[in-house]
Amino acid sequence: MFMLRNISKRLFGDTSKEAIVEIPQGQLYLVRPRSVKGYSELIFKDAAASIRRTGLEFQYQLVVQRAYEEGEEDLLAEEGGEDGGIDALVGEKDEKTFLLDEGLQFRTDLRQTGEKIFAWRDLSGDVDDLWEFVCDASVKAESAALFEQVALQCQYERKFRRSHDNATEADLEALAYSEEPIPDASPIASPSSRSPIAAAAPDPTELFPNTTKENMAKNAAGRVEPVQQEDPTAAPPSAAQPKALETLAETIAELHLFDFPTGTFVLQDSKVKASVTEIGNWQYWLHIHGLEREWLGQPIVEDINPVFNFEYKSFIFNHYLDDGSAYSWLLRFKETEDLETFQQGVMQALWEHLNQTKWGKSKKQDQDYVLEAFQDLTMEDAPDEEEEESEEEDFEDAEDGQRSEHYDEDESEDDLETDDKDGTVNSQLAVGYKHDRSFVVRGNKIGVFKHTPDNQLQFSTTISNVKTPKGKAFSPNKVMLHAQDQNMIMQNTDNPNNLYRMDLETGKVVDEWQVHEDIPVKIFAPESKFAQMTGEQTFLGLSGNALYRVDPRLSGNKLVDSDLKQYATKNAFSAAATTQKGHIAVASEKGDIRLFDRLGINAKTLIPALGDPIIGMDVSADGRWVLATTRTYLLLIDALQKGGKNEGKLGFEKSFAKDDKPIPRRLALTPAHVAQFQHETKAPIGFTPARFNIGVDDKETTIITATGPFIVTWSLKKVLQNRKDPYSIKRYAEEVKADNFKFGSDKNLIVALPNEVDMVSKRALQRPTRESIAGPMTPRRSGARGSYLGRNDIVNSPY
Repeated sequence: MFMLRNISKRLFGDTSKEAIVEIPQGQLYLVRPRSVKGYSELIFKDAAASIRRTGLEFQYQLVVQRAYEEGEEDLLAEEGGEDGGIDALVGEKDEKTFLLDEGLQFRTDLRQTGEKIFAWRDLSGDVDDLWEFVCDASVKAESAALFEQVALQCQYERKFRRSHDNATEADLEALAYSEEPIPDASPIASPSSRSPIAAAAPDPTELFPNTTKENMAKNAAGRVEPVQQEDPTAAPPSAAQPKALETLAETIAELHLFDFPTGTFVLQDSKVKASVTEIGNWQYWLHIHGLEREWLGQPIVEDINPVFNFEYKSFIFNHYLDDGSAYSWLLRFKETEDLETFQQGVMQALWEHLNQTKWGKSKKQDQDYVLEAFQDLTMEDAPDEEEEESEEEDFEDAEDGQRSEHYDEDESEDDLETDDKDGTVNSQLAVGYKHDRSFVVRGNKIGVFKHTPDNQLQFSTTISNVKTPKGKAFSPNKVMLHAQDQNMIMQNTDNPNNLYRMDLETGKVVDEWQVHEDIPVKIFAPESKFAQMTGEQTFLGLSGNALYRVDPRLSGNKLVDSDLKQYATKNAFSAAATTQKGHIAVASEKGDIRLFDRLGINAKTLIPALGDPIIGMDVSADGRWVLATTRTYLLLIDALQKGGKNEGKLGFEKSFAKDDKPIPRRLALTPAHVAQFQHETKAPIGFTPARFNIGVDDKETTIITATGPFIVTWSLKKVLQNRKDPYSIKRYAEEVKADNFKFGSDKNLIVALPNEVDMVSKRALQRPTRESIAGPMTPRRSGARGSYLGRNDIVNSPY
């Protein structure tokens, strides 16, 4: 055992390796002794098991990966589509991950036949369900013993939040589970001593992610109730309720709290009174109390992330403490009318808080718009339908497109350094359309990266010391590729009325344009969706209350007066995007969205505000879908009119009828996931501007955004089908600063971290679970020229 401890110490000490220990060959079974589904199922015929580090201290994962036979992966990729073939094997289908926690009841056994077995609880299955990894005969007993030793050490670190270096043998032995023997993974017949029992009846909390059947039990009345687990999440103390000026809603409900260890909502009180009150100065209060205690008191603000589910008569929301910790609560109502009453009160309070206007002053259709936007449209997965044939995965030809030799001059690795001497980090990302290049802004420097034929990134060069034509250094706060990716338009926060043009062939700022003496440039956007692929010189500009065209060829001011639309009111425009035809979508800090068919006129359609400021906009190439980003959710809006005299027209071309405004689909992380995210990262949700995948001949299929260290993608098809699992995630060790798709594909994502740049396959993203939210730490490979570029790879002395 002493020798094993020394070996494991060396393994833990090598932090450059993601995997600490590995069993290279074996089989993975799922054993269900009490299930009618069958006693045992072979999940992976050929697999490898490993224990990995994650991005968090004292957190480790047990990972079992499927191994493909030669040619199998390529065959599946050819046969499948977006949801089939190899893509159907991603995440949980070709890799199983488990957070190494004492609750797994990890155990080992050596059979008389010589088989070495690892087993652990299936936390998402029935009572007594087990995962079993049967080691191949070639695996030595010492390797299996080392794997068990490391698993115990990882569980020790997670339980006590400290290194296992000083743990005694007794400390580790106390974590070894040996209360029950491991059943055979592949018996001839199921054990006769155990008769199968039917699975527990479905409970409404099964609608929500990570709910597990072993957390359910029946009470005396026969209804399914959550069962308290070891060390459950405890409800925090309630804040004192301020004096109420008016009560907007009050009703009786059942109160549940999301339990982090088990990933399920646990019943706290079967009867509570929940109320929404106004407390003055556009502030509102949510208060919940039972017969024996005050449960919760909190202001109603946008961060509560309200979700109303009428199928299960439930209201789910987040609760934040002053220290930044988050909890997810569920109120379940007896009658649908009770939920409707409470929804009206919550949304009225939130809307009035955000807009500082009384709810009664808004139009009835605007009120309905707000209420419907916050309803939970998700439901159980629909039966599998025949999938439409999808395009094969794109692999860019290395010779496609014109390439600049200047870009291709790789710098010597002797020039690389890892220190951030000036304290700057990566801040912005611009992805080339015409050329396979990505540009990353870092202070007053720009890193240039090639997209290789095998869908990886390769550092090319650095554009150092960005300066105005007069020689004044500045750090661009906004950038846009322009004119066949030959130019980059930039803005300097010190001079909001001017823009700068960098010639990317020379890496120099060659022009400074004054747009207008009195009208600043707050936002700029391309003339049309694919304008940067052409020689188009003009582009759009916006101030807080004006839209206009910028033409650099004009003498003097570059603003085109005939294409200026200026509003007298302070609209606080905040984002803009264009379609392939040049139609324009403009959003504001107030949360409203305007759709224009051209500049210089009034908007054809005004979509009402939910109240949250919009920080990003995108539009599908054909103008059908409008995508807006707020800090805590996205809005997906169908701009196609389905009836009336303008049926078949887009909201850009003809106005919607007054009572027929499009209802947005609100894309948000579930409150339980938000709470789990914050439980792991201690950082609030804050999305980067969301984007569709983009390509001249490609349909939009996927949406990408990021929050904190998480990349998040939504499947557009799943969203439109109201599927319950529309988004996937990947966690990094650091905050994601910027993100986008590689042009012409939805399969490859480009991610800028503070000091690193990554091109990652969409297949690397997983469904949100406790394990995927904890997330593995992506390794840095010093000197690599692969898809993941660390500081050692991309930061040369001037960069």
